Amino acid sequence: MASKYNRILLKLSGEALMGEGGANGYEPMSAAIISQYAKEIKTVVDQGVEVAIVIGGGNIYRGMNEADSGIERAHGDYMGMLATVINGMALQAGLEKAGVFTRLQSAIKMEQIAEPYIRRRAIRHLEKHRVVIFGAGTGNPYFTTDTAGSLRAIEIKADVILKGTRVDGIYTADPEKDPSATKFETITFRECINRNLKVMDMTAFTLCMENNLPIIVFDMNKPGNLMRVVSGEAVGTLVKG
Repeated sequence: MASKYNRILLKLSGEALMGEGGANGYEPMSAAIISQYAKEIKTVVDQGVEVAIVIGGGNIYRGMNEADSGIERAHGDYMGMLATVINGMALQAGLEKAGVFTRLQSAIKMEQIAEPYIRRRAIRHLEKHRVVIFGAGTGNPYFTTDTAGSLRAIEIKADVILKGTRVDGIYTADPEKDPSATKFETITFRECINRNLKVMDMTAFTLCMENNLPIIVFDMNKPGNLMRVVSGEAVGTLVKG
């Protein structure tokens, strides 16, 4: 199956790794989901596609209201960055178990477990068909992992951002709350803003719009979807200029 894209950035949420079970009714990290994602990513890598990944940390730590938690925003954001590195390490382990060569790069120095983020080194890894996982966001508080994904995609000259979610695209309203919501096959950046559709946070979205970097929102949990998106099939919703 021919690939439409040469180099992609896959953006995953930390919550995507969560499974059911555990003491609180859920487990922060599901081995089955990590294994499934690793297999999906391997099929794409085996087609010669260069893959970079940014993953969130919401399954481990989400920023809480400072008034309620007593944790100031900047401090909490650094905690969230560390959570993304933990998720990156878990996904790295899953990928390597599946036979995929990987590199984990961190925007915060932690030499024992991850390389420092160096743009040229990341590109060289991609050229050697290693999957590069970018951890610790941008390394700065007040920026989300959506923004980190957009920034890294632009820096490595990715062809597209693939935002893997649990819904199969962008809708006129939340399909889980409004059964009459209809799905967009294609939509422009400007229309997303005018309709106030929350595809990404505004900083991340504006970066993509200004650099004409398309975004595809799709259901990552449906087996085979990632390969179909990379092959150019009409899966999910395409956001473009």
